[in-house]
Amino acid sequence: MFEYLTFFIILFAAVFFSALFNRLHLPFVIALIVGGIIIGPHGLGVLQITETIDFLGQIGLVFLMFIAGMEVRLSGFAKEKKNIAIISLLNGFIPFAVGSAIAIFFGYHNSAALLLGIIFISSSVAVIIPSIEGANLLYTRLGREIISATIIEDVISLILLSIVLQSLDPVTFLPLPVFYIALVILLILLKILIPKLRQFFDFLREQKKGLFDFEVRLIIMLLIGVVVIFEVLGLHPIIAGFFTGLVLSESVKSKVLKQKIHAISYGLFIPIFFIIVGAETDYHLLFEVKTALLLTIVVILGSFLAKFISGYFAGRLIGFSGQASALLGVATTPQLSTTLAVVFIGHELGFLDNNLMTAMVALTLFTTFIGPFFINLIAKRIPKTCEI
Repeated sequence: MFEYLTFFIILFAAVFFSALFNRLHLPFVIALIVGGIIIGPHGLGVLQITETIDFLGQIGLVFLMFIAGMEVRLSGFAKEKKNIAIISLLNGFIPFAVGSAIAIFFGYHNSAALLLGIIFISSSVAVIIPSIEGANLLYTRLGREIISATIIEDVISLILLSIVLQSLDPVTFLPLPVFYIALVILLILLKILIPKLRQFFDFLREQKKGLFDFEVRLIIMLLIGVVVIFEVLGLHPIIAGFFTGLVLSESVKSKVLKQKIHAISYGLFIPIFFIIVGAETDYHLLFEVKTALLLTIVVILGSFLAKFISGYFAGRLIGFSGQASALLGVATTPQLSTTLAVVFIGHELGFLDNNLMTAMVALTLFTTFIGPFFINLIAKRIPKTCEI
C-alpha cells in the first residue's frame, strides 16, 4: 500500500509543481527538482525514496539519455565540420580544466576532479534547442553550429564518463582496450541489427492496425534489451540509453511515433527521476557549512564563465561577430540532462559527496533559468543583416 502512496505523491508533485511553475513561466525541469526538494526528506519529509521508486527513477534516467540520443543526427555534422570541431574542442577542454581545478582546489580526490571536469564539458541540448528556436536562429549557420557542437560535447562527456567509471569502478572482466574494441563492434552491430529487428517484427504482423503502439513497445523492448547487454559488458545503463537513441535517431522518422515516445518518457518516467534528484538534494548544507556555500558559488561561476569565455573565443576564431560569438558562448552554458546523470551516478558510487551534489543541482537550476534569458537578450541585439 505504501508503495502506491509514494508513487501517487511523486505523480501529484510532478503535475502540481509543473502547473504552478508554468504559470510563473519557469522551466519544467526546475519545477520538478524544486518539487522534489520541497516534498523530500530534507523538505516536508512526505516522500521517502524506496527501492521501487529508485528503480523507476533509474528507468527515467535511461529514458532521459535515450531521448537525448535521439536528438542527435550524425548526418548533420558533415557541413561546417571544421568550425564545429573548433567549438567543441575549446568549449569542452577549457571547462573540463576549470571543473577539475575547482575540485582539486576544494580538496577532492582525482576521481571527483575528473567527474567534475566531465560535468563541465556537457551542455543541455534540451534547453538550448528551444531557446535557439525561440530566437529564430535554429536554421542559421550560428544555430546549427551551436547545436552540433553541443551534441558532440555531450557525446564526448559520456565517452569520458564510461572510461572513468571503468577505471574507478571496473565491473567487466575484459581488459580496458579489449573492452572498448568490443564496445565499438557492438555499436556497429546494433546500428545494423536494430533497424532489421524492427523490420522483422513488423513483417510478423498481419495487420497494420495500431502500428505506432506496436512500434513504441518494440522500441522500449529494444532499449531495455540494449541496457541489459551493456550491463553484462559492464557499461552503465545511461550510456546504453544514449547510444540506443543515437542508433535509432536516423531510422525513427515518424512524428507520431516520436510524440508517443516523448509522451511515455516525459509523462511518467523522466519526471520521477527529476523528483528523486530534488529529494536527494540537501539544500540545508548551503546554510550550515560555509564551505558548501562557497563551493556552490565557485562551481556556478566557474562553469558559466568557462563555457561563456571558451564559446566566445571559439566564435571569434571561426569568424563570427562579437555579438554572435557572445550568443554562442552563453548558449552553451545551460547544464541539465548529462550533468544530472553524471552527478547521480557519481553520488551513487560515492565519488561525489553531498556538498558537490548540492552544488551541481544548484548549477543546473541556475544555468537552466539564466541561459535562455541571455540567449533571448543577446539574440535581439544581433542585426538581421548580420551573417550568422
